[in-house]
Amino acid sequence: MPNTLNPLELIARRWQPSAAFVRRAALATVVMAVIIVVTGGAVRLSQSGLGCSTWPKCTPDSLTPTAAMGINGLIEFGNRMLTYVLCAVVGLFIIAARARHPRRRSLTRLGWAQFWLVMSNAVIGGITVLTGLNPYIVSSHFLAATALLTVAVLSWKRASEGDEEPRGLVPRPARQLAWLLVAATGALTVIGTVVTGTGPHAGDAKKVHRIPLDWQEITQLHVDFVYIVVGLSVALWFTLRAVKAPAAPRRMLLELFACIAFQGVIGYVQYFMGLPEIVIGLHMLGSALVWICVLRVRLSLRDRGPLPEEDPVGSAASGEQEAAEPQPASALSR
Repeated sequence: MPNTLNPLELIARRWQPSAAFVRRAALATVVMAVIIVVTGGAVRLSQSGLGCSTWPKCTPDSLTPTAAMGINGLIEFGNRMLTYVLCAVVGLFIIAARARHPRRRSLTRLGWAQFWLVMSNAVIGGITVLTGLNPYIVSSHFLAATALLTVAVLSWKRASEGDEEPRGLVPRPARQLAWLLVAATGALTVIGTVVTGTGPHAGDAKKVHRIPLDWQEITQLHVDFVYIVVGLSVALWFTLRAVKAPAAPRRMLLELFACIAFQGVIGYVQYFMGLPEIVIGLHMLGSALVWICVLRVRLSLRDRGPLPEEDPVGSAASGEQEAAEPQPASALSR
């Protein structure tokens, strides 16, 4: 009885994407993860969190919004539909990573991790609606989206490097300082969700339960962590200069400074203008960009070698039967 091939194996035998295509597919997942963060914020800021009254349907009797639900129903339903677009982009990355020769299980695992994060966040989004925008569930919804963004950035980085054991490009104390920066930025993000849970933009025009903490005190704690992140970033900059780090990490740290400056300006503007919705939306975008930059800075401090060379045996198995002069096997091919 012949072996039955799964669909991904069939595609891998007939299609050989380039390494550049895999990198672009990985980058597309990063872009879509940012879009999901920003559009999720738009749902809350437009008071459309309960635009669809239930889940997985939009109403108990309709899968799609009705005319009586108005613009809020369309906004909430549109955000739900973006999940399918995100799934398609993640699926493309999984297929491209699987079809690439030589096969790199690290990439496909990261792709599947993104898929399951999307599925889990869709369920959390449904629970958010069913619990009437419980602020703790809303916070977990955002953090799950941030986890997706994290894995997408890791996938993007892994798509452009090899599979060797990571080798530090700077002394260990510098790498530890970078990890501390990642931890502080993660804490800043978590505290930001608490600020959201105590603030006035609950996601619906009706009275919605809020986290019973003083909004101004939590906001001050959030600002304190901003200063911690800025201080660690400056310290890392001088450390990288002192140890004569490669140009790439220092360039990425400058990008982080630009994102922090943008985020700081937006933060003060929204505070002094009384939290206008459009400015808060920009603040959420800035939060995603800062997190991306912090991850890229940390990932730039180690090296995994060059990309594995294309496996000539795998290319022949993909259906190309023409005679070709064999290429030397790479020491990095697995």
